[in-house]
Amino acid sequence: MTNPTHMNSVTAAIRDRALSIGFDAIGFAKAKLHHSTRNYLFDFIAKGFHGDMGWLSEQKEKRSDPNKLWPDAKTVIVIGLNYGPSDNPLEWLSHSERGAISVYAQGTDYHNVLKKKLRSLARYVAGNFQSEVKLFVDTAPVMEKPLAQMAGIGWQGKHTNLVSKVSGSWLFIGEIFTTLDLAVGKQENDHCGTCNRCINVCPTNAFPAPYQLDSRRCISYLTIEHKGHIPRELRPLIENRIFGCDDCLAVCPWNKFATKTTDPNLIAQNELRWPFLAELVRFNDLDFRKYFSGTTIKRLGRNRFIRNVLIAMGNSKKKEFIPLIKEQLEDKSPLVRAMAIWALAQLLELKKFNEIRKRHFGAEQDLIVKAEWSFPTQ
Repeated sequence: MTNPTHMNSVTAAIRDRALSIGFDAIGFAKAKLHHSTRNYLFDFIAKGFHGDMGWLSEQKEKRSDPNKLWPDAKTVIVIGLNYGPSDNPLEWLSHSERGAISVYAQGTDYHNVLKKKLRSLARYVAGNFQSEVKLFVDTAPVMEKPLAQMAGIGWQGKHTNLVSKVSGSWLFIGEIFTTLDLAVGKQENDHCGTCNRCINVCPTNAFPAPYQLDSRRCISYLTIEHKGHIPRELRPLIENRIFGCDDCLAVCPWNKFATKTTDPNLIAQNELRWPFLAELVRFNDLDFRKYFSGTTIKRLGRNRFIRNVLIAMGNSKKKEFIPLIKEQLEDKSPLVRAMAIWALAQLLELKKFNEIRKRHFGAEQDLIVKAEWSFPTQ
């Protein structure tokens, strides 16, 4: 029989160790999710809200039950790491000559930062308490936010993201699954109340209802996860966001308690805070990989990134971008060529656009790219 007093002392020791390593929050939850969480996930997928993130559908059974991921797990140690910004992300949207990059992506790749700290804590747990452990950062099929709420770290707000009383919206989370049967925390309650700021601020109306997200309309999904052409009707709404979107996070009133991150790896790199679109659009693959080395943006790939940059240029109303955009009409990627055409259509008078069209349309073989040339004349 497990000794409750002993397990409480173990929990306290693990908590102290986690905080000494540099985590900002830690909680403990049973390795089991409520059936309502499973129902929510399955409904989300059934409605197609996951878009082309096929891995969500393919691994839904494992994702809905921690014991299907690892049958021996008894407790999930959930940790939080603050990545609070030094300024308001919404201010970046007023600088249309620059690209807005989501706060979480402005420092070193958080996967690497979290994993390093998690490995240190996992070694401590395994070595001192004779247990097996497995650690996860968001690339594994783990429903992190419900587990974090069960562990008392925060709650899932109406924007479906985790909200913390201490860190507001700016909290990375990771997990250590363990065979230890530890004392668990009290589940955090929902403190959103009647507030709907996150719902109302969304540029693309990606929330069909509170606590529901249609990823197919979410700018973070469109600029990061979506591999193809972004729907025409959504492109103007993206404005100058070239990697992710923080609007629903930034307006949360609980951010009044948030503080700037103290982890040097998560502090925004100057070149990633407000990068100039004119510099980014000329990146070839080598330039892209070198510039974004060690960041989560590198995972996107050059072509999708330039797609996003061209959309931002098209939304900028800055005609000085026209020569730079025209250079991309010869790009090898249909994704890039198509968005170059769309961007030119936003900045050029129809007569001048058609003059350029005459020089390029006949040689174009890609049907989607041809459709972009045709659209302004229909």
